Amino acid sequence: MLDFLQDEGVSPKIIEEVKCFRARYPAEETLRHRVPEPRYLYYGREIWEEAITALLCGQNLLLVGPKATGKNVLAENLAAVFGRPSWDVSFYINTDAATLLGTDTFRDGEVSLRKGPIYQCAECGGFGILDEINMAKNESLAVLHATLDFRRTIDMPGYDRIRLNEATRFIATMNYGYAGTRELNEALASRFVVIDMPAITAEGLVKLLKREFPALRDAYAQQFAGLFQDIQKKCDGGELSTKPLDLRGLLAAVQLMHAGLEGGRALELGLVNKSFDDFERQLVEDVIHTRLPEHLTAEDVFADGNSGQ
Repeated sequence: MLDFLQDEGVSPKIIEEVKCFRARYPAEETLRHRVPEPRYLYYGREIWEEAITALLCGQNLLLVGPKATGKNVLAENLAAVFGRPSWDVSFYINTDAATLLGTDTFRDGEVSLRKGPIYQCAECGGFGILDEINMAKNESLAVLHATLDFRRTIDMPGYDRIRLNEATRFIATMNYGYAGTRELNEALASRFVVIDMPAITAEGLVKLLKREFPALRDAYAQQFAGLFQDIQKKCDGGELSTKPLDLRGLLAAVQLMHAGLEGGRALELGLVNKSFDDFERQLVEDVIHTRLPEHLTAEDVFADGNSGQ
């Protein structure tokens, strides 16, 4: 990961500070399985520098942005860069204090605390990734106030107060566009520094595609990146909903092509069918046809001529 940061042009001083952090807070052997090994990498030097600097300064991060901006990818990448075990917490409407911190359980003939992900993260110096934090009720998130501010403590009723490990950080993500989201209250928002995630650039998309599929021909890497940006522009202009704007779907479609599925059918599965409106599906198909020929084979798209794997 540090070599990747160098390739992205991240400041050598920042990379050196990350190395010092990792040396000062090595992950425990029993927790090494929790240190992420990212499948995808985030591309964007400025965002990397902002996020790493904030975490080095002991801040918690809130990554805000629309769909397909790489919020979760960056959060996972940051835990990997710092070499920290991570705990993923997916928020939903019924998330409560017990879900986050822990609850009593009966074990070996006595009542004991079953520690929740926030408690474990705080205790072990982990990185807590709080996914879609604005899906939960504000009152249930109030239990995090002392954890996330200068006090850096957790008070468990009936148990001791614990202080957060010095290496503990929290990275939250939120998207205003999803159903069920709500406004984040000021008290909680003030406990984060906020990064407004930009849309992935064409250059970043090409890098991502080429890293994931080394045999992908340069011309088609450019076309797939351009296709995704065409869909994004139509979403920004209100012509399409964000349903077909699916980076995971595009990667899945390219993978299906590499496995031998005809290109149009692969893109139908990965992008077109994400929308359930007939008119919108036709519009997405039209966008695809302006970029790519109607019939694509693995031999066309990949330099290794793969026709199945």
